[in-house]
Amino acid sequence: MLLNWFEKTPFGVSRARFNPGDGAHSQAPAVATKPRAQMRIGIPKTLNLWSTHQFWIGFLEALGIAKIDFSSDTSEEQAREFGKGRGTVDCCYPVKCMSGHYGEFLARKPHRKIDVLLSPMIYSLPSYLHGHVAASLTCPRVMAAPENIKSGFQKEKDMFAEHGIQYATPFVALGDRPIVPKQLYEGLRNFIPGLTKAETKKAVEAGFHALDTFNANMRQKSREIIEQCVREDKPCLLVLARPYHMDPGIGHGIETDLQAYGYPVLWSQYLPTDPDMLEWLFGADIATGHIKSPLDISDVWPSSYSANTNEILWGAKVAARLPWIVCVVRLSSYECGMDQPSYSPVQQIIERSGTLFFSFQDLDSTKPAGSVKIRVETIAHYLQKHAGEIIQKKKIDNPNGFPLVRQHEDSKP
Repeated sequence: MLLNWFEKTPFGVSRARFNPGDGAHSQAPAVATKPRAQMRIGIPKTLNLWSTHQFWIGFLEALGIAKIDFSSDTSEEQAREFGKGRGTVDCCYPVKCMSGHYGEFLARKPHRKIDVLLSPMIYSLPSYLHGHVAASLTCPRVMAAPENIKSGFQKEKDMFAEHGIQYATPFVALGDRPIVPKQLYEGLRNFIPGLTKAETKKAVEAGFHALDTFNANMRQKSREIIEQCVREDKPCLLVLARPYHMDPGIGHGIETDLQAYGYPVLWSQYLPTDPDMLEWLFGADIATGHIKSPLDISDVWPSSYSANTNEILWGAKVAARLPWIVCVVRLSSYECGMDQPSYSPVQQIIERSGTLFFSFQDLDSTKPAGSVKIRVETIAHYLQKHAGEIIQKKKIDNPNGFPLVRQHEDSKP
């Protein structure tokens, strides 16, 4: 489900950036002179780019920039070869890994050299919970990471300038769509030749169209997985994590190891939000006034300001109600201050429903292959032993049937 994650889509994108006049700290040249068709933009495949990549592809392509390169997946080899000596003080492992991605771009051969390193500071994120939560903000440490990591490449001298690379860090609130065109115009006008406000607005629309289309397709794929589980009465797993745990160097590919045992894997960011499913899952709670809408999480998480945390909590509620999600796996990085307050609420929601819950906390550069393998085998053992009874018990707890079941039965001759 996550293969070709950063593959370009046909919906186009243009490119984004923010300007010193608006609070951005982009390293702006006097004027960008290379024609857009010849420009090569490098984007570090890190942090919230894992959930917004299609926006940037669509945005940049709409501006006529076709050469858009992402760095490789995070790895120890990448950090040793390209990030050595460029680290900065930060306890967040995913943030520290950015040094290797930056260094990878700087070390490119001349024929693949990038012109601009685009590393946006994303203040807020688009979310399917928008309008049902207090806000959809990003982690402050993650948002400021481009400025933090940049300093590691400017300690003795400016490594970007030495390699002829312009460094752009637009500050952008992707969760507040009306202001995005202004932010990206101000942040990128010194990097994209001839950029106008009008074309920036159209490019932003193209970017969001690409992102919305991609997200809708992923939700449809998740629905298809659930439909298959319903028809065959088979179990699936749900991963609760931040988007960048899809990076095998950050999440250690734990969900891939589990999938190898034959269990379909869903991610909370791409759970289906079809009205019939939401009505079945949350209709009773709405009828009793327990919640205001199917996407309301105020009953379990009143302080709903963090986009990723909000979606993790909502995913936990879905897993507790959907019979075929028999196991939830929680991934979290070392000393993640944003995740720590939600550990207990998430675990309680899951376990009270009789659903299996396993957590991999404090993930960092150390990957003890032996212990991870043992834990994955343990999860697979429990699934094989208890999945069937968990499905049946959760069906009893939800006696009203399931829309997919009814549709399947109605279609029988």
